[in-house]
Amino acid sequence: MTWNARDVLLDALASIESTVLKREGPGRIETETLVVDNGSADGSAEAVRERFPWVELIALEENLGFAGGNNVGLRRAKGRHALLLNSDTIVLPDALESCVRYLDAHPGVGVVGPQLLNPDRSKQNCVHNFPSLLSEIVPKGLLETLFPKRFPSKRYAHPEPIEVEAVLGACLFVRGTVLEDVGLMPEDYFFFLEETDWCFQIRRAGWKIVQVPTAHVIHIFGASTKKKLPLPTRVEYHRSLYHFFRKNRGTAQWIAVQGVRIAKQALYVVVRAPAALLSARARERWRGDLRLLAWHFAGQPAAWGLSGQRAAAAAGEGKEVSA
Repeated sequence: MTWNARDVLLDALASIESTVLKREGPGRIETETLVVDNGSADGSAEAVRERFPWVELIALEENLGFAGGNNVGLRRAKGRHALLLNSDTIVLPDALESCVRYLDAHPGVGVVGPQLLNPDRSKQNCVHNFPSLLSEIVPKGLLETLFPKRFPSKRYAHPEPIEVEAVLGACLFVRGTVLEDVGLMPEDYFFFLEETDWCFQIRRAGWKIVQVPTAHVIHIFGASTKKKLPLPTRVEYHRSLYHFFRKNRGTAQWIAVQGVRIAKQALYVVVRAPAALLSARARERWRGDLRLLAWHFAGQPAAWGLSGQRAAAAAGEGKEVSA
């Protein structure tokens, strides 16, 4: 799935072509490749048609969000397993094949993710724990230090596959029977935590989720999503976080997490104020903190987030926005 990321998309498809489609001999897998263009305006669809005729292109007229766009592809996929792959990725040799082999050999595993790498080949954090009050109150680094098995991170090497709570949606294999059992990715999020919620539902249905550390995929941060929209991005993350709590943790924790986040944000505004007087960069960061705090006290309007920007853009073009 892609959105306004033409150049990295072409690189991602070239990596699939060279490492997967052109592979010969033992270990080769049969694949179909679908590209869901989520309403891009940068010529992505035209470039894919021209350079990669073996791709099945699905060009959407509007941005359906991360889950909505991926679900369009999942409905069309025919394989026994499906791979969700961001456009800002580079597939390295044997990465996809090793994930397929693991799924085939472990019928109780519903989702598999590789080890994601930065462009310099250093490791990224690519597994998640489900949001909880504990993880909201206690710093993530401290939890990873005190409870490394429960809170795995890139800081600790594990040469063998490990069971985790959730893997990053930038590269996520899901077994076809899981789609039949649990359903598609939840579309009640526009962006952020969709795959986390999906993994929550998949684990609750009895499936295991595993990271395979020997499968490597490069993930280039920000090429497809951040787009110099810091406040809308931060707002959208908070909207998704609160929705996850309300949906999966209950009303009491949903109220509590908002209190925790508001208190943190107010503290940031106070503590970072002196630095804001000294540098433009610190001042911009402080203004972002202040605006995010204002968003909370304004009643958390959706229009301040990424989904609100989509609606505004569609309205400006005279388009109807899907629910």
